[in-house]
Amino acid sequence: MSNTQVLPLLEPESAPVVPCCPPLTERPLNAEEAERTAKMFKALGDPVRLRLFSAVASHEGGEACVCDISDVGVSQPTVSHHLKKLKEAGLLTSERRGTWVYYRVEPSVLAAMGRLLTTAAAA
Repeated sequence: MSNTQVLPLLEPESAPVVPCCPPLTERPLNAEEAERTAKMFKALGDPVRLRLFSAVASHEGGEACVCDISDVGVSQPTVSHHLKKLKEAGLLTSERRGTWVYYRVEPSVLAAMGRLLTTAAAA
């Protein structure tokens, strides 16, 4: 008989989530909001980046090891370049664990982008 027990993972406490911008139907974006939002959409405008972002967002547990998502038809250095661009745009965060890097979608990104577009589409 084993005395092994599975313990639940605790979510790290984080700072309050600040949305990228208001819904498009609420008011016009100011210059800073437009710049930040355009940077995110520009990063997702590349098909390889969009596939990588989708792979991370849909991966079990909400995070993905680079070793699990790098099969997108480009070389490993190119995958690293695209992941770096997604991080710079504020779409992903990463954490090194041993020799591997794990990526996670920023907590507010999907909700804020969805809110931005859903509200606009509903108007």
